[in-house]
Amino acid sequence: MEYLWGSARSFFAEGDPAAEAWVRDRAMAVLEGKARDVAAGTRRRASTEGLRASGRKGADECATYLANKAGYLDYPKALSSGWPIVTGVIEGAVRHVCKDRMDVTGARWSVDGAEAVLKLRALRSNGDFDAYWAWHRSRERQRVHEARYQENVIPGAA
Repeated sequence: MEYLWGSARSFFAEGDPAAEAWVRDRAMAVLEGKARDVAAGTRRRASTEGLRASGRKGADECATYLANKAGYLDYPKALSSGWPIVTGVIEGAVRHVCKDRMDVTGARWSVDGAEAVLKLRALRSNGDFDAYWAWHRSRERQRVHEARYQENVIPGAA
């Protein structure tokens, strides 16, 4: 949508209500799997209107994005499969789980340390921490205590 609005600014004056309809129509076409058609039409319109390089920048950026990413913009397949097609939810989760904890001034993380912290934050975020912690404690007890004191484990015991 950001690219489509950038493109609309190449064709419409600010505040022109026709821009909203134009963007809506192009967005629906992209959702129908026609990203390449929208890219071609956008370039064609910029050329037909004789826009100079600076005036068609948004249109060209939009067309390039849609053409380059068309293989990833298979919205009909994603929608019919029930997959998410927006990144806001994912970006919000990444910010909440990762950035808010990991991106602090002066922090240095090893891969193993960062992975451990992120796993714990994910458990807290989705409400599974208490169940995990109970499992973790039972596994630690088994590893540290119970496995050492079983009869068949003690060396020399008969």
